[in-house]
Order: sequence, then structure tokens, then C-alpha cells
Amino acid sequence: MAEPVVRIPDAKVALSTASVYPESTATAFEIAARLGYDGVEVMVWNDPVSQDIDALRRLSDHHRIPILAVHAPCLLITQRVWSTDPWTKLQRARAAAEKLGASTVVVHPPFRWQRQYARDFVTGIWRMADETDVRFAVENMYPWRYRDREMLAYAPDWDVTKDDYRHFTIDLSHASTARADAMQMVDRMADRLGHVHLADGNGSAKDEHLVPGRGSQPCAQLLERLALTGFDGHVVIEVNTRRAMSGAEREADLAEALAFTRLHLASPSAPSSASSSARRFQAASPAPPASPTAAPPPESSSTSPGPSASDGSSGPAMPSSRSSSPKSPAGFRRPKARRR
Repeated sequence: MAEPVVRIPDAKVALSTASVYPESTATAFEIAARLGYDGVEVMVWNDPVSQDIDALRRLSDHHRIPILAVHAPCLLITQRVWSTDPWTKLQRARAAAEKLGASTVVVHPPFRWQRQYARDFVTGIWRMADETDVRFAVENMYPWRYRDREMLAYAPDWDVTKDDYRHFTIDLSHASTARADAMQMVDRMADRLGHVHLADGNGSAKDEHLVPGRGSQPCAQLLERLALTGFDGHVVIEVNTRRAMSGAEREADLAEALAFTRLHLASPSAPSSASSSARRFQAASPAPPASPTAAPPPESSSTSPGPSASDGSSGPAMPSSRSSSPKSPAGFRRPKARRR
């Protein structure tokens, strides 16, 4: 029997509830179900529903959309959500994930002024990871910049690959803001890459979170690499739609992001066919999933998502144009993970 032309990994495509800001957590479930996402990632923030396990379970059951990940309340605006103690926040995020059937808790590295928390963070995350089947996937961040000044706001480091964690989250918008090479960061994460926040960026000092394909980040290249390597985590669309002029415009952006992700998350079955397959993909015209309220994608995009916005950087900036067609990825071999 001939090999299939393409293969699609087991990775599910989820919608971050932050992607519908300023709309509510409940609206995110409704949109995710209508557009055909595989699940949602709940951003725990100031919306009371995002903090309420029973309310989240009812939304999941009503819309028949699973909760795949929980983003712990690590932002400046969530300092008092689920306690002021950062370890208590992580314990509650783990408990929420376990009760809701989510496989991953996304966590940011500490702020530098959280000295004791930062000092114990790496060993503490290992300890918590040993106590559960839920993945604690630590997310890459970025330096804060203002004009020609740079502030290192995170400890032990904004580049989480410099420390030893069991699982990582790669966020391409954060890599763009850090002006880091996202694919080199993925190489360093190797087989401990457990979670993806998919969004684009143009290298601005502001955390842009553009719809994939509208910036300069290797969104397509990363997705195709994940397909080639059999990635078994989740790909989460975490984009900003807060400047959408209507609900239809917001849904069009989220439909476009989903179509882009599904298109490039299919990979040639053999590396030798990558070039011809990539040409075929680029020639295709991805259509957004059917939606009763969907509208054609707007020409301009918005910037960083509301509840997960910059954590201290300056305000959003609009991109000047969409990027050109993405390049086809080279073959990729995962190095062995470091031992504890």
C-alpha cells in the first residue's frame, strides 16, 4: 500500500480564551465550538468564569468542546487571582487542570522582584511536575523595552531554555518581541517542547500576537516541523482581536488562524517530498471554517491579546503588512533531552 501523501500529527488545535478579549471566557467557548477548534485553553484572569471550575465544566459540556490546557494566572493584572502567593496559584491551576481533564498547565517564569519564588522556581516546578500527570510547560518570555532601554523583568531568565524544565511552551509572538530566533529556541527545547502558543510578530518591542501569517515569524515552518516530528502536544491560537470592529471580524480572524494552522500542520510523509508538497500547499487557497457570522479577513490585524498582554511593555503597534509565503522546513531530528 502506498504511503499517504501527507500525515497529520495527533496534536490538537485549541483556542486561547484570551484571543476573544474583550469578550468573555464564555464567548471563547462558543466561538471555538462554532469554528471547529479541537478545544480551548483557559486563560485564568479577572473574568470570574475563568476562575470557576464548575462554570468552566458547564461551558465545556454545553458546547461539547474540551478544555485542553489551563494558563495559570501569572500576569501583572492577575496578582490577586487565586491568592497572592505564586505557588498557591500553580497548585490551584494544577487542581483545575486535573478536574477539567486538561493535560497542560502553562506557566510564566517569575518576575525578577519575586525573589524567593524566582530562587526556588526551577526546583519547585520539577517537584510539582513529579506530583501529577499534568504537564507544567514553562513559557518563553522577553525583555521589556522602552525606547533605547531594556529591562530584564523575568527570573531566572526570559529565555527558559537556559534552565532545566521537564516541558516547555514556545510562544512565537514572545520570541518576536525578544528578537530571538524561534526555530533555534525550538531546537534547544528539543523533545521537551510540550505546548505551542501560535501567533505572529514583526519584531516590535510590543508583544503583538498577530494572526499567523501576518508577521515575520516562522509560523508555517514550525507547524510543518511539528508534523514531521510527530508532536503530541497542543497548538493553541493565542492572538489579539481586541481591535476587531465587530464580532464577525473577530471570528474571521480566528477562522483564518485555524485554517492557517490546519493547512501547515499537515506534513509530507517523507522529507524528500517536502519541496513539492510545500508548493502544493502554497498553491492551495485555505478557506475559513463555515460560520454563520464569519466575514472576510480584514486587511490589518490587531496586537497582543488582552488578558495576556505585555505584562509591562508599552502599548500595541499595528503591523505594516502581511508576510510573504512561508518557507518549507528542512528535516528535523530531535536531540535527547537533558537529564535532571
